[in-house]
Parts: sequence; C-alpha cells; structure tokens
Amino acid sequence: MPNLGPMELVLILGVALLLFGGRKLPELAKGMGEGIKNFKNALREDPPPPPPAAPHATDPSPKP
Repeated sequence: MPNLGPMELVLILGVALLLFGGRKLPELAKGMGEGIKNFKNALREDPPPPPPAAPHATDPSPKP
C-alpha cells in the first residue's frame, strides 16, 4: 500500500470539500468518528453467551 504524503492528503480533502461542501464535512467527520468508536467498543466487548441448549425431544417413532 503506498504511503500518503501531505500533498495527497490535501488533494483528498479538497475533493471532499468540493463534493460535500463546507457545512456538511463536520457532520460527516462526526458520523465517521462515532462509527469507528462503536466498532472499537464492539471489538472490546465480551462475546455473547452461547444460547441455551434445547431440551431433548422424545423420539415419536415406535421402537421394535
């Protein structure tokens, strides 16, 4: 993966500014930050407990 230098970052930010406008960028950044935060929190949480085992069903077929 190529490294991004300062000129590439400026270009990316300029394109984002042209596409979304100056008023929408803070909202997009906030939403992206919250999404990353929620993702990290989900990775840190303990896995959910396994579902309870189903009770053993009786076999309805007749036995010889």
